[in-house]
Amino acid sequence: MHFLGFNWNPDDILFQIGFIQIKYYNLLWILAFVVGWSIMKKIFKRENISIEKLDSLFVYSVVSIMLGARLGHVIFYQSELITEDPLSILLPIRTVPEFEFTGFTGLASHGATIAAFIALYLFSRKHKDMKFLWLLDRVAVVSTIGCAFVRLGNFFNSEINGNIVDKSFAFATRFIRDSDDMPAYKAIQLTKEKTASAAYKAIENKPEFAQILESIPYRHPAQLYEAFLYFILFGLLYFTYWKTTKREKPGFLFGMFMVGLWTARFVVEYFKKSQGGFEETWGTFTTGQWLSIPMVIVGLYFMFRPASNPQR
Repeated sequence: MHFLGFNWNPDDILFQIGFIQIKYYNLLWILAFVVGWSIMKKIFKRENISIEKLDSLFVYSVVSIMLGARLGHVIFYQSELITEDPLSILLPIRTVPEFEFTGFTGLASHGATIAAFIALYLFSRKHKDMKFLWLLDRVAVVSTIGCAFVRLGNFFNSEINGNIVDKSFAFATRFIRDSDDMPAYKAIQLTKEKTASAAYKAIENKPEFAQILESIPYRHPAQLYEAFLYFILFGLLYFTYWKTTKREKPGFLFGMFMVGLWTARFVVEYFKKSQGGFEETWGTFTTGQWLSIPMVIVGLYFMFRPASNPQR
């Protein structure tokens, strides 16, 4: 089946109350945590761990992942915010060039991963009966499906899009709201509409803007490629935990998660347009690929290191 030039132009806002916007992206982040908590509840019950500890772990995870994801994006991809718009780093707003409620956007998976490691380590120090590697293995099972939901959120936001591709490609997608191909201010200028949403809809549907529509290129839906690979990895991790004895080897599931997740990320980077960062300085690979390589190496170490005694 060929989409043959599929137009993608959803309004990223699910609903709005005053100046507060609830976006598909934010909703999918919430869904990721809810599904993750539900699966971890099953794991805790199987391992005879108190659900109260799961609630505490959930708080650690949410705070660390959101904070790490945001700081990671700023450090690796948008460091100019530190001096130009520091309030936007941790608040769901933009103050430059004017105030705007943006929701929590600009989140980096590498930063989320590093922050999650730190949070789980601190949690294991507080709860001596739950060792660090034991936690990493169990959290790894649910983390991948969360990553998949986040990439679906990116797809709804028309962000982290792929490279330009011919219309005849099976999954060629025209992201009408791509901030590089058709930024909001330009869409408004061209259509004379009052809002960005109205401008984008006019470009897609009104015959007088057909030429503008044709100027927007088709791209790989790289977010969907990545989400699909993450769902597969989740299935493999879930099966390995429930149906094999590999869960008894400390670090194996975590290593499997690291290798699978960051290999998928490395491969999909070939289909993504540049996200910036330090790739122009280092060359050869994208910023995302450079950051993925050490993650894969860490994962291989934990998968194939000599077996040790179970930690619980």
